[in-house]
Amino acid sequence: MEQQLTDAQRKQLFWACFLSLMAAGVGFAYRVMVLGDWGTEFNLTGGEMGRIFGASLWPIAVMMILFSLVVDFVGYKRSMYLAFFFQAASAVLTYLAKSPTDLYWAALCAGLGHGIIEAVINPVCATLYTTQKSKMLNILHASWPAGLVAGGTVMILCNDVSWQLNALWVLVPVLAYGIMFIKAVFPVDERVAAKVPYSVMLKDVGFLSSSIAAFLLFYELTNVFTGTPPNVFFALGVGVAIGAVFGFITKSPGKPLYFILCLLMIPLATTELGTDAWIKQLMTPVMGEYAAWAIVLSALIMTVLRFQAGVLTSRFSPPTILVISSFFSMMGLIALSQVDGPMVFAAFVLYAIGQTFFWPTVLGFASEQFPEGGALSLNTVSAIGLLSVGIVGGPIIGIFNDNHTTNNIKEVSTEVYEASKVEKEFFGAPYEATDSAKAIELAATIGKSEEITEATTKAGRQSLKTVALAFPLVMMICFGLIGFWYKSKGGYQPRVLEASWE
Repeated sequence: MEQQLTDAQRKQLFWACFLSLMAAGVGFAYRVMVLGDWGTEFNLTGGEMGRIFGASLWPIAVMMILFSLVVDFVGYKRSMYLAFFFQAASAVLTYLAKSPTDLYWAALCAGLGHGIIEAVINPVCATLYTTQKSKMLNILHASWPAGLVAGGTVMILCNDVSWQLNALWVLVPVLAYGIMFIKAVFPVDERVAAKVPYSVMLKDVGFLSSSIAAFLLFYELTNVFTGTPPNVFFALGVGVAIGAVFGFITKSPGKPLYFILCLLMIPLATTELGTDAWIKQLMTPVMGEYAAWAIVLSALIMTVLRFQAGVLTSRFSPPTILVISSFFSMMGLIALSQVDGPMVFAAFVLYAIGQTFFWPTVLGFASEQFPEGGALSLNTVSAIGLLSVGIVGGPIIGIFNDNHTTNNIKEVSTEVYEASKVEKEFFGAPYEATDSAKAIELAATIGKSEEITEATTKAGRQSLKTVALAFPLVMMICFGLIGFWYKSKGGYQPRVLEASWE
């Protein structure tokens, strides 16, 4: 049920949405590139820099879920102009910043604006192209890596310009989409047009998926506002309690397949976003001092391929595309963990291809199979992915690295191992890490500095292989089983809401 907008209106709205997410990508690239400059100028600790950068991330998921609940009442155009205000304010506040507090508020505005954008553009795209959701959501989300390419390239080329002036580059795409939205005509949401009751929209999420979202939100916000993460079992209990209330109100446990999709967003988001921190380090042997271009190259590959998503979506169902992506990601990560020299570049390209179609294909999958859920089911699955990276995915990769580092050092020298090992805990489970400063200091006194350095470097690459086996392999199996389930039912078919719902 594609609504009666003209082709010109449809294209203008789509590209305005594209530019809005691209603007968020440009802002993200800017903050990644200047974070070290902020630390130097304001004498910030790693924790303080992390707090500022984190302020641009955690509000995204919060606003995605919040606006998914109210966007049909607030209106798409009003919501987008609120996002425009926040993004423009972020750039201006950064330009005028005189203290870390100013930078924090600027980053917070960026996160609030980004969250609203995601909450709006995903359901708008799904409504504009109800029979091409997976294809068009992939093209729409080419805007994020396009923003990384544009922002990263500008920042590298303008390296000699002050970070204050560089902040104004973010305003370029913000002003562009703001102007485009002035005359944009928004469609009525697919769910609303089909007269699906608001109460029915909530049923797809129900008890199961709302419990995951509530747990992750409570854990993240408690950590943000208190500076200390809550006990994981307490946070889980709070999440289940909130989920139970939501399930009671909606009289729904939630759709099991949607719940599985939400769970799979945890390994998916970790594979796509959590491993990106290794790109620069792994590309240094090939690109040397130009390794900073690695993230730009990765984003460029994703941008180009997402524009070609129709080639895949016309031939394969979303579960099959996700199996293919999982396979390429697994092979790419395993290759990155083992190859050297020029082959690192080939492995890196393989990895970039693998992660390209993950996120937008899941959005297309959710929108095609749960259209009654409207903006809420579409954006909740994405919000869970974003939250899980910081709470689960990132720390787990760090634990993998700690484990390999500790084992490698133990093989080199039990003396260094015993002196530098540190007991840590993750979600109540103990594990061993290494105090790097102590290990390096002691290694120097016994003449094993080179061996310990090599052991630490090797651990990073070993971690990638562990990630490959822990996440993409699991996804490949799970999405494969989902694909076989659809095949047993006669094949995958998108669900399109009719003009009226009963």
